[in-house]
Amino acid sequence: MSDNVRVRFAPSPTGKLHIGGARTAIYNWAFARANGGDFILRIDDTDPTRSTDENTQIILRAMRWLGLDWDEGPEVGGDFGPYSQTERLDMYKAAAQKMWDEGTAYPCFCTPEQLAADREAAQARKDPFQGYQRRCRGLSREEAQARIDAGEPYVLRIKVPADRGNVVINDAVHGEVTFDAKELDDFVIFRSDGTPTYNFATVVDDAAMRITHVIRGDDHLSNTPRQVMVYEALGAPVPTFAHISMILGADGKKLSKRHGATSVEEYRDAGYLSDAFVNYLALLGWSLDGETTVIPRDVLASKFSLDRISKNPATFDPKKLDWMNAEYINAMSDADFADQIMLPELLEADMIDEGFEADEAWVDALAAIVRPRTKMPADAAAVAAPVFATAETLAYDEKSVAKGLAKEGLGAVLDAARTALEALSEDAWTPESIDAALEPLPEALDVKKRLVFGAVRVAECGNMVSPPLGETMALIGRDDCLARIDRARPMAG
Repeated sequence: MSDNVRVRFAPSPTGKLHIGGARTAIYNWAFARANGGDFILRIDDTDPTRSTDENTQIILRAMRWLGLDWDEGPEVGGDFGPYSQTERLDMYKAAAQKMWDEGTAYPCFCTPEQLAADREAAQARKDPFQGYQRRCRGLSREEAQARIDAGEPYVLRIKVPADRGNVVINDAVHGEVTFDAKELDDFVIFRSDGTPTYNFATVVDDAAMRITHVIRGDDHLSNTPRQVMVYEALGAPVPTFAHISMILGADGKKLSKRHGATSVEEYRDAGYLSDAFVNYLALLGWSLDGETTVIPRDVLASKFSLDRISKNPATFDPKKLDWMNAEYINAMSDADFADQIMLPELLEADMIDEGFEADEAWVDALAAIVRPRTKMPADAAAVAAPVFATAETLAYDEKSVAKGLAKEGLGAVLDAARTALEALSEDAWTPESIDAALEPLPEALDVKKRLVFGAVRVAECGNMVSPPLGETMALIGRDDCLARIDRARPMAG
């Protein structure tokens, strides 16, 4: 086996890349990066009825969005290609022929009816071994070849050594796992239609690609003893296995569509940031130190280790993912937030057009008040909406008007606020000056501060929930702010 760590992610292109597969890919990528190894992407497309080129492209797009760059594989190449199984059939045939020539595999001509009858007979006599009864195992090479030449259908089976004891796997996650040798039958490695079985093809590929560690879901744990048999029959070193637990929904059942979105692209389209999504999925079964939750990609790529993977199933919590997304957004600089999230969302919401131009300081000031209130990118447009409205187009929330503006005495508050604000010149229209102009009003009017500022907030923003008032009004501009008070005045009590 190579001294250099080599891992692979081998999805089947029978559908979209889902959360469980994405986490497996992340773990393989991170393990390779942390150990200075190679991360191989292989497309296991041997299911001709369900594998499609379109699904392959969907998987590649999802991998690129996740930021999981691969060292070998589709669109990259490498020394151990091709990297899709449909292009490797000759390799499987050669490996199977080698096993037959060396006596570690043999043709089987048993019909489905014969197999069913043998199984029923084993059950009737309560045989502890109820797998394939090895009816064709003793056929001579000459007899088998003659039946093949005569056109008789056959499969190729592995010849499990008669004295093979229990298969013991030293799994990097689960520790020592023992499989009873009695459960090992001479399973099929090549079907009668000339295609390899999964447990054979994947081992031929992993051996040829010099894979050192197989990190995958624990639903594959039951395949492992059969795959070990193939490694041994091929004379290939057995890699280190690490079987990671499944991901559950909040109800404790395996994550599925009934729990909501399950494919990577659905989360991308919903506005989640790639770094936040990768961070969250990495924590579903792995931890850095048991405490740290926000783990930047470069830390994940340098600190990931198999010994920190939990044996227990992980629970996918959409609220925690939302929290993680908000943490990543809030950690962005104002300029990055504006360029990557806010301005694209404003464009999508038709609040600005392609030719939008604004003073950089103005855009950064807007980003500074919108960013802390943005959990998902779409929130940015909703938070910024009052700034891009005008006195004529501003929409008023009825409940906010009733609660924060229509109460008796608040008309006088707006009058006083307008007078105080009108005294400010255009040049003095800053957040600090606006706040200073409004600050004395509660005491002067003998009205509670929250009522004064609430009334002005509803007049200027249309609702009672908005970013800091002074900063927002400075962005709106002096004349429009005064016009908004004039428009709201008839609604005030």
